[in-house]
Amino acid sequence: MEVSMMQSSEPPAASGRERWRAAYAAAERAGRIRSADFTTLSGAEVDPVYGPVDEDADPRMPRIGWPGEFPYTRGLYPTGYRGREWTIRQFAGFGNAQQTNERYRMILDAGGGGLSVAFDMPTLMGRDSDDPRSLGEVGHCGVAIDSAADMDVLFDGIDLGSVTTSMTISGPAVPIFCMYLVAAERQGVPIGQLNGTLQTDIYKEYIAQKEWLFAPEPHLRLIGDLMEFCLAEVPAYKPLSVSGYHIREAGSTAAQELAFTLADGFGYVELGLSRGLDVEAFAPGLSFFFDAHIDFFEEIAKFRAARRIWARWMRDRFGATTAKAQWLRFHTQTAGVSLTAQQPYNNVVRTAVEALAAVLGGTNSLHTNALDETLALPTESSAEIALRTQQVLAAETGVTNVADPLGGSWYVEALTDEIEAAAERIFAQIIELGGGEEAAHPIGPVTAGLLRGIEDGWFTSEIADAAFTYQTMLEKGDKRIVGVNVHTATVSGEVEILRVSHEVELAQRAVLADRRAARDDTLVAQTLAELRRAAQTSDENLVLPMLAAARAEATLGEICDVLREEWGTYTETARF
Repeated sequence: MEVSMMQSSEPPAASGRERWRAAYAAAERAGRIRSADFTTLSGAEVDPVYGPVDEDADPRMPRIGWPGEFPYTRGLYPTGYRGREWTIRQFAGFGNAQQTNERYRMILDAGGGGLSVAFDMPTLMGRDSDDPRSLGEVGHCGVAIDSAADMDVLFDGIDLGSVTTSMTISGPAVPIFCMYLVAAERQGVPIGQLNGTLQTDIYKEYIAQKEWLFAPEPHLRLIGDLMEFCLAEVPAYKPLSVSGYHIREAGSTAAQELAFTLADGFGYVELGLSRGLDVEAFAPGLSFFFDAHIDFFEEIAKFRAARRIWARWMRDRFGATTAKAQWLRFHTQTAGVSLTAQQPYNNVVRTAVEALAAVLGGTNSLHTNALDETLALPTESSAEIALRTQQVLAAETGVTNVADPLGGSWYVEALTDEIEAAAERIFAQIIELGGGEEAAHPIGPVTAGLLRGIEDGWFTSEIADAAFTYQTMLEKGDKRIVGVNVHTATVSGEVEILRVSHEVELAQRAVLADRRAARDDTLVAQTLAELRRAAQTSDENLVLPMLAAARAEATLGEICDVLREEWGTYTETARF
């Protein structure tokens, strides 16, 4: 990791520029600067960062700062992307585990830096492929995973000890994670070596995506258990990726995406503290996942504001004193909702602009959408174009040469301040929903507000209002989308799309039946009974019995059904 700036309660003797120079020099001495050409296309030398000559003359500087220095508006590291480029982490999954494994190998061979697993709808809902409710959905929006054996196939020939793996799943995240751990064990990889991210963010499911299994409280218990387990056993793995992406895709504004997401993150910090965990130890295990939408400068400002807000709240409200506990690390995905079925080749341009905004905003990793994703899952050809988009940005544009190159821009700094202020107003509303700062709640006041906002439909209503406002402007022509309501004439034809055959579902069901026939049913029953017993207690960590069930080849549906029987299910209250 790059060297970060030290914190001090006393005014620093050195200027911000001097502190940055010292940190950058230390990174150079430690060999943490990439060996690369950091000049313009014409060969002109550029500095690693730019800022005011006279810092005292610019009253904005305490809010802006320098890269690697609190409040991290300009990035977490003094070296920017000179130290390490963002991770190219392409989201992929379709059909069965073998088909997705082939796509992963293509991504890695083509220069991808990490894996991101997309699961099909039955898996996201904790159901097996042979569940009657899975009919017609197996393998269609992601890969089907029924047991640990599918994880073995999914990562066949891919060293889990050396590849970082992100998994986008929340409701049944913990049993899926256990299956991933079993796959690593079967590869001979100690689980303590694993690195990656599990989404696990149940708040955003109630707020936007609507893929949950139980009421909020049991889900929060599972998340707390996972945080404790990872802290002790898988320290490099991030058990939570707090997701604003789905909130934005549901129709929120940029400020709502930022505020709802960070509030969810504050709720998880309260959860960790309520478990007696050390904030300095567990906070670095929280990561974030944002949408990069088409309004270029607004998105850059959103990312910069996110780091600043998180750092300040972690220090001033939750008492985090170390840089790592104050850092907001985030993955970005370009906006799926911005893609159009009309003139789909325009989506290549949209994705490139959105990816550039993410990079200029300082993203730590990035997924670029494919041009055909509004129609179907990406073809191999469109997936390659999406990957190459990132590689062109990194290799050809010079954006990695200078940290936060838009820092100090009057427009960008004003937007950053405006989005931050809007987010703070929303935080106050959320806390008030829960009864205010002094309200009694076993986890905390932000959590109380989140749960009340979910139960009352407040979040859903706020997003719906924002979506309606935008759609009205679109239909009036005040907002324009090329190929949709302006410039609609085209000479381009239809694009080839990837179709998942029904044979995939039939084959997956057959494989699942064979695995059930070959396993030790007595052992499976014993492990599920132990999981049930643990779920009936109030203070036993559920990861270990769930891990034992995964080792015995208990299926995802069987594990989740045990918990459904104990905890019940959850139905959102209808509101009009």
